[in-house]
Amino acid sequence: MTIAAGSDTQSPELHVADAHDLIRVQGARENNLKDVSIEIPKRRLTVFTGVSGSGKSSLVFATIAAESQRMINETYSAFVQGFMPSLSRPDVDVLEGLTTAIIVDQERMGSNPRSTVGTATDANAMLRILFSRLGQPHIGSPNAYSFNVPTVKASGAITVERGEGKTKTEKATFNRLGGMCSRCEGMGSVSDFDLTALYDDSKSLSEGALTIPGYSMDGWYGRIFSGTGYFNMDKPIAKFTKKELHDLLYREPTKVKVEGINLTYEGVIPKIQKSMLSKDVDALQPHVRAFVERAITFTTCPECEGTRLSPEARSSKIKGKSIADVCTMQISDLADWIRQLDEPSVAPLLRGLQHLLDSFADIGLGYLSLDRPAGTLSGGEAQRTKMIRHLGSSLTDITYVFDEPTIGLHPHDIERMNQLLLQLRDKGNTVLVVEHKPETIAIADHIIDLGPGAGSGGGTVCYEGDLDGLRGSDTITGRHLDDRASLKAQVRTAKGQLEVRGASTNNLENVDVDIPLGVLCVLTGVAGSGKSSLVHGSVAKRDGVLVIDQGAIRGSRRSNPATYTGLLEPIRKAFAKENGVKPALFSSNSEGACPTCNGAGVIYTDLGVMATVESTCEECEGKRFQASVLEYKLGGRNIAEVLAMSVNEAEAFFSDGEARTPAAHKILDRLADVGLGYLTLGQPLTTLSGGERQRLKLATQMSEKGDIYILDEPTTGLHLADVQNLLGMLDRLVESGKSVIVIEHHQAVMAHADWIIDLGPGAGHDGGKIVFAGTPAELVAGKATLTGKHLAAYVGA
Repeated sequence: MTIAAGSDTQSPELHVADAHDLIRVQGARENNLKDVSIEIPKRRLTVFTGVSGSGKSSLVFATIAAESQRMINETYSAFVQGFMPSLSRPDVDVLEGLTTAIIVDQERMGSNPRSTVGTATDANAMLRILFSRLGQPHIGSPNAYSFNVPTVKASGAITVERGEGKTKTEKATFNRLGGMCSRCEGMGSVSDFDLTALYDDSKSLSEGALTIPGYSMDGWYGRIFSGTGYFNMDKPIAKFTKKELHDLLYREPTKVKVEGINLTYEGVIPKIQKSMLSKDVDALQPHVRAFVERAITFTTCPECEGTRLSPEARSSKIKGKSIADVCTMQISDLADWIRQLDEPSVAPLLRGLQHLLDSFADIGLGYLSLDRPAGTLSGGEAQRTKMIRHLGSSLTDITYVFDEPTIGLHPHDIERMNQLLLQLRDKGNTVLVVEHKPETIAIADHIIDLGPGAGSGGGTVCYEGDLDGLRGSDTITGRHLDDRASLKAQVRTAKGQLEVRGASTNNLENVDVDIPLGVLCVLTGVAGSGKSSLVHGSVAKRDGVLVIDQGAIRGSRRSNPATYTGLLEPIRKAFAKENGVKPALFSSNSEGACPTCNGAGVIYTDLGVMATVESTCEECEGKRFQASVLEYKLGGRNIAEVLAMSVNEAEAFFSDGEARTPAAHKILDRLADVGLGYLTLGQPLTTLSGGERQRLKLATQMSEKGDIYILDEPTTGLHLADVQNLLGMLDRLVESGKSVIVIEHHQAVMAHADWIIDLGPGAGHDGGKIVFAGTPAELVAGKATLTGKHLAAYVGA
């Protein structure tokens, strides 16, 4: 029997399908992009560089990734699309060669209290299967180990077949075992109300005994309480019977008729639980948030001791450890424990779990535990946790889009991150990275530099090519690529010290340290070494301390830098004074708002199950103000034109001439100081990055009274050229008499410090100690710690 020869698979002729090796972008005009046309090689690592606000995110996220996601969403049915975010087509002429885009950004993971590191990465799902197979005593399926599945019991009639055509009805009881703790419902904590914070029992209801925000007896609440007839409105609460107190505090929803109107009455506590505790505490109005923090205490559940699990789930063990025990272990230790399990019946499962846990260690997150709530992860930790999902993925030919993946990483960990990016590329994926760090720019196959400036001064491609070409180009990134800060010849002398004694928050091991005051003090150490634990656990709560982190800024899409910083107030007053009208006319949230869109600038059209359509308001053309308001001018500009200015333009506009407004100029000066000169005054806060949010908070809080400033990685999102401006601003803060404590990984900030406190030597339980305290010069000379070695290499010592 002869076998026909197959065609040569190694044919030198290129198959037509292999010719699609580029992503082509033509005429991109999203945000500040100016007709950008580029070609990006597929299955390569491309890094996008440029100053903050130059258009990198507009090109990568708002154009390439957004169009890929929009086209995928359109493959779903109209019904399914109704539950998805509405995406409009980016402002671009041609996009060719797109593949499925997966965005791995810095957005914090959802703050759902049930979400943990284990549930977010499927590690918990694998562990539940493992315990359902090997756990002794055997208690049931994987659901029996899940803190999100309650135990269900039911009874009823069943029909039993007895012979041909004969049936018999019998009573049966069913029991499905879940792993949820019945006391805390899988939350790990229970809430308790301090009744003295809800009411003053010496007063009657009509005298205003209730101290809950919004519960005034002059309005509807007073009429409802008096109309129910459950209690005497003029009787002090201290003299209420048990039934009256129960009806006031705990009564289930009950239909009542008050003044001829049918209403539902329910006790005060269930009402508070629905109206206040169902929301994120940070999103509440300040006075309501203060009440919640005062009246409600959250304590560890006494039954499950915070593990969230039922007694049955905690009783089933493998080698003496329950699923609750292994979830509290540091992930690097858990990986070692899994390695010791030798059970052929679950070998593939063990291999998959081992690979997942090793990925945590490879990416520099081995210090976390699987029971860590997902909402407590920093932006950098959340991004790397999301990345773990994709490392073991069987998908290939995907476009992965990363937003500064080195954020929150010590120089020691950046090398490992670079290896992971290269691994993703080598699996046949296209990797697009927005990045400022030279270490990551150096591994790129292709570099695209946008600029030359920020905002309206950017939006063009300044350079395309490899690393050597960038270094020789006359672009801002090329000129600053090899910038190295030098150690200061003279460091400042401390004017006092902040004593920390016996600090033991999280992984800190009874740390004693003196933090110098009146100088620039930098806290360093690998991610997870205990820097944030030291600052937030032992320093942040003291008087006169201002903490400026990268947490979300509270505000809707109507909020912008002008409203957040208080800048709009002096601008509105200046417009009102110049034109002899009311300041309220110059607010898009007040009298001057366009009546058609209510000052939003856009109109939302709800199409039922179809996606909601967002369109620019035709009345005001997106300017958000009434046409009559736009006739009022200040220095030849109307309010909409002023809000469309960048910080740098507005700073010049309000500095002199008839538009001179010192109060506005002072705030703009601070915004420019922190490197936000490119932001437009009317840009929605929801569009800002983590680094921009922090610098906006810094600019706002610089005017507040505080002696000690704590900054958490202020170089996040800063271009190499802007780091020098930041250092100048930190110096000005210190010279004005403030003490500045910075948690930072950037070597330029370390070199510029007056005093360095280095934590380590490792992360998690391998850290938590002070491994060095002294001047940068002493740290470089000793080279005894990881930070010392990397700083010495950076300054060329």
